[in-house]
Amino acid sequence: MRGKHFRRASGLVAEIRATNVDPRRLQPARIYETGADLPPGPRRLGRTATAVLMLAVVALMASGCIVKSGRAEQSRSIGEKVACPIAPDPSIHTSVRIGYQDIPNGDLIVKDTSVLKTCLPNAKLTWSKFASGGDVLQGFKARSLDLALLGSAPASRALSAPLDIDMKVIWIQDVIGKAESLVVHDPSITTLDQLKGKKIAVPFASTSHFSLLTALNQAGITDQVTIMNTQPDAMLAAWGNGIDAAWVWDPVLSKLKQNGHVIDDSSVTANQGAPTFDLAGARSDFVAQNGPFLKYWTTVEDWAVHMINTDPQQAAEHIAAQLSISPALVVPQLAGYQYLSAKDQLGDKYFGTGAGLPGLAAALLSTASFLHSTADGGGTTVSPAQTYAGALYSDALKEVGS
Repeated sequence: MRGKHFRRASGLVAEIRATNVDPRRLQPARIYETGADLPPGPRRLGRTATAVLMLAVVALMASGCIVKSGRAEQSRSIGEKVACPIAPDPSIHTSVRIGYQDIPNGDLIVKDTSVLKTCLPNAKLTWSKFASGGDVLQGFKARSLDLALLGSAPASRALSAPLDIDMKVIWIQDVIGKAESLVVHDPSITTLDQLKGKKIAVPFASTSHFSLLTALNQAGITDQVTIMNTQPDAMLAAWGNGIDAAWVWDPVLSKLKQNGHVIDDSSVTANQGAPTFDLAGARSDFVAQNGPFLKYWTTVEDWAVHMINTDPQQAAEHIAAQLSISPALVVPQLAGYQYLSAKDQLGDKYFGTGAGLPGLAAALLSTASFLHSTADGGGTTVSPAQTYAGALYSDALKEVGS
C-alpha cells in the first residue's frame, strides 16, 4: 500500500507514507536524570535476588551514588571525572530538560562526563533521548523540552509555517558530511537512477530527509521512488525485506553497511548547494530567562569540541560509552563531521556578527525554500529572511568565543 496517511501528535501534523515497518518497534524517548540509563532488569526477581538488590541499594544510598531519580548517575560512563572548564556557579538553580540523540558529537561527551552538572551543582538537568529532529519538534511544540539537538532541516521547518515554533538556534553541534549517507542493500545498484521503483527509508523532517530529497531531485527521480518515514532503529529489522535503501546516520548506518554499500552522502548534496547541520535549539522563552545557564552550557559544549579536535581518541571513549559500542568504531565516524569551536561559529559563514544575512540563516532559508517546493516537505511555507536571522542567538557564543 502506497497511499498517504496523516496523524496528529501534540498539535503537530506529521505526514507518513504507509510502510512495512512494524510501528511497535519504534521506541519512545527515554528520560534520564543527569546521567545515563541503567539497562532494563527482569520483570520478576527471586527472593534471594531481591534481598541482594535491596542490600546493594542501601549501600549505594549510604555512599551517595544514587541520584533522586533512583538511577545511577553514570551507569554507562567510563568513570572519568572532569573539572569544570571555568569556575562553577552554585547560584544557578534552574531546571533544564535537555534532548539529545545518539549522534557522535559534543553532547554525548558533556553527558558522559557530567561536566555540566559539575559546573552547575545545584541545577536540575534531565536528559531525554530522541530518535530524530521530527520528534524534537513535537517536544518543543508540547513545551516538554527546553533545549535539544535537532538538524538544520527540522530547525528550518520549526521556524516556518505551519509550525512557527518560537525557538532560537544557540549552537552548531556539527557540520554534516559523509556521516549521513544513502546506503543500498542490492549490490547491483550503484547509481541513484537505479533506485527507480525502490523503497527508501528515512526519518521525515530530518537532515537526512532533506539530503535525500535534494539527491533525488538532482537525479530527476523524486516521483519514481517510495519514501518511507522510518526511524533509524526500525530500519534494521526491515533491511532488505521491505526497505531497499536508507539515508541515515551512525550507529545505524554502519550496521546497514554490513549488508549494503553507500552510493551518495551529505557531503555531495552540500556541494550541490544543500549543506546540513546538527544544531542545538532552545525555546525562546527559556533563552530569555536563562542567559547565565546558556553561558555555561556553551562553555562545556566548546570544551567538548576542543576534545574532539585535539584528542579524538579520548573523545571517542566518552562517546562510545554513551553509544555502548567500541571506541574503535567511533573514531572513523568523527571524520564524517566538522566540529566548530565557539570562535569559529561567530564567523559570517555561520552565526555572523557583521552586516548581511549570516551564513547559517541563509542555509535555513534555503532549506525552507526547498522543502516548500517538494511534496514531502511537510507543507513548509517560507518565512521572511529576518525570521531565520532573528532565530540565531549568539550572546553566549560571544561570551565564550570572543
